[in-house]
Amino acid sequence: MTTRAVRAATSSLAAILLLGGLPAVAAAGPGGDSPSSAGGAPSGVAATGPTAVGQVDAPVPQIAWGPCEGDGVEAFECASVEVPTDYDNPQGRTTTIGLTRLPATDADARIGSLFTNFGGPGGPGVETLHLLGGSLFDDDVLARFDVVGFDPRAVGTSDPATCFRDAERESAFLAGLPAFPVDDREEIRYLGQMAAFGASCTVFSGDRIAHSSTANVARDMDLLRQAVGDEQLSYVGYSYGTVLGATYAALFPDRVRAMVLDGTMDVDAWSGVGSRELVGARIGQAAGATETFDEFARLCGEAGQTGCALASLGDPAEVVEATYAALREAPVDVPMPDGTSVPIGYPDTVALVFQYLYEPVAWGDLDLTLASLAVLSGAVEPPPAPEQQPRATSTLPSLGELLRRAGFAEDYASVGGALASLCVDTTTPGRPWEYPAKVDALDAQYPHFGRFRGWVGVQCEFVPVEDRDAFTGPWDQTTDAPVLVVGTRFDPATPYGFTQPYADRWPDARVLTVEGWGHTIIGKSACADAAVARYLVDLDATDGATCAQDVVPFQGPSVPLGEAMRLPVT
Repeated sequence: MTTRAVRAATSSLAAILLLGGLPAVAAAGPGGDSPSSAGGAPSGVAATGPTAVGQVDAPVPQIAWGPCEGDGVEAFECASVEVPTDYDNPQGRTTTIGLTRLPATDADARIGSLFTNFGGPGGPGVETLHLLGGSLFDDDVLARFDVVGFDPRAVGTSDPATCFRDAERESAFLAGLPAFPVDDREEIRYLGQMAAFGASCTVFSGDRIAHSSTANVARDMDLLRQAVGDEQLSYVGYSYGTVLGATYAALFPDRVRAMVLDGTMDVDAWSGVGSRELVGARIGQAAGATETFDEFARLCGEAGQTGCALASLGDPAEVVEATYAALREAPVDVPMPDGTSVPIGYPDTVALVFQYLYEPVAWGDLDLTLASLAVLSGAVEPPPAPEQQPRATSTLPSLGELLRRAGFAEDYASVGGALASLCVDTTTPGRPWEYPAKVDALDAQYPHFGRFRGWVGVQCEFVPVEDRDAFTGPWDQTTDAPVLVVGTRFDPATPYGFTQPYADRWPDARVLTVEGWGHTIIGKSACADAAVARYLVDLDATDGATCAQDVVPFQGPSVPLGEAMRLPVT
């Protein structure tokens, strides 16, 4: 997979995380009481345990595969099907699910279909699979499986949940939101904006959100499994996709053939039944991002000024801290190719760092971006111009280009699909006015990232809908199938510490540890890809195995900062 493809795929997921955060909830009532478990069985089904909850009598859709629209997707087939909107009434109204597949290259050796979910929640399965294509898995997997991506209900091509009359109005609203508020005045304004946003989402898509729990996505996936003719499910889920995997196995334990669960979340923290803690604190992203950034700074410092531009300005961690402080005082204007400029302030920079931490192959870009912002903000003095042979400037990225790669020069994508599962799956504090103090406490423990991730899910305090068919536990699994649980040692979004506890919930889980950095293994480790292929094809995996990453950050020569700052914006 190319670096560009990795970055593009990560941006698709990171945009959702940056705009919507991760979990939110069927909000607690005015008195702060936690909502009851939404994991009850659909009407007419005896709630005798997780297996009974999932057994739904619904029509199996017929899939009519055809060509996909657009350029570069000729290898794929696309389709849409109808599934019950409400599984309590499986013969009633329907919801459209869009899906795509990359057919197996060896039809004679085909095992079946391999379903995928790239996280979010709200991440598009169709678009992301088209983007990654055949680079997602080893050739053995591509030969033996039809790889299937689908947009979960309320996302993308699957009757999307929208929050405004049209995309232009949504983009205009989101463009006015900070990544997070900083002072008391901003917090009051931010809560007002979230209240308006939540109310608008409820007006335009409350009906869709109310049926978009992860449990219903799992039920949809089981219908799709039957529609493609597989007796059991083979599945790869990344990040939030591990919640979908755990939910599917809890509802349909006898229908699992294989599951790769990469970048696991604490499923009890996700659902948060009975908790008044911030979702952003429960899911550990502030802690994970802090730990991963410390690794970024350590490796940059070890690389020195010849390998990392920040190191030429001083201690990398201290330089970034000084840059944060300078940007708190005043944002800097970064010129763009069209003659306009983009103001970059403290919240933008923290969000930018969080996004870049997902991909270690992009840490060189993050290094140059932070070093440039350090100089532009006046946090440090620029280094003297290097004495060396001139380089061809056309191959070196400018700060404007680095920001475009990170998505700061692109329109915001819709976040209604992210809210669809967020607002019905998990428990938030239930009292919006409590957020500032709780976020302050999280920020004191995890500076910068605590303030950024602490506001996760606040939108859902203002989306008063629930899905009574949501599943919130119990999460201990009963499936006999072996599962492969994958964790990366330094993961900013799903901390490695969640890996073994997640695996312990399964009767037969094999843990693969990737000794590296970033969020999930996509495009990062040929060793891990081979281990995943062996498991998916042969159901063979070694518990306790480890893999290295293909690329170690800062192992190549650094672009001198003085030279990079002189480059024209392209």
